[in-house]
Amino acid sequence: MSEIIKVGMADLQIAKPPDGLITMGLGSCVGVALRDPITRVGGLVHVMLPDSTAFPGKRVNPAKFADTGIAELIARMEEAGARRSRLTAKLAGGATMFAVTTKCDWGKIGDRNVEACRKILDAYGIKILAESTGQNYGRTVTFYPEDGSYHVKAVGRELLII
Repeated sequence: MSEIIKVGMADLQIAKPPDGLITMGLGSCVGVALRDPITRVGGLVHVMLPDSTAFPGKRVNPAKFADTGIAELIARMEEAGARRSRLTAKLAGGATMFAVTTKCDWGKIGDRNVEACRKILDAYGIKILAESTGQNYGRTVTFYPEDGSYHVKAVGRELLII
């Protein structure tokens, strides 16, 4: 019997087939799904912010940030038998949920999250196979490590499988 494992906000989990992973409420947050196609170990991190170094000296939840969350997910997947050299990625989220008309970057947090995730994955040599990012709507995603399918649901839109 398979189980769908919930990944909360600023959380990460790994799964092996036949289990899947789900995270809800991706607005400006990004859901980064990683998979080793040989072992079929998969992982999902719900990233809220791009960079943990913006909070120096504070003990932070690593899953909250792109830089530390992706690193932690890779480490946990390797402990479960995945090999970093084989990992591939899929991304969803990073929306601009509210129009902000100030000079600060907080209105562009979704774009910044997506860019940070891309940059970090590139630094690890992890290829991004597909993404559903940007726009102005939230997403709920379900990731199935068995075949690597990433189901992206959004209100008023057809199910997208990437």
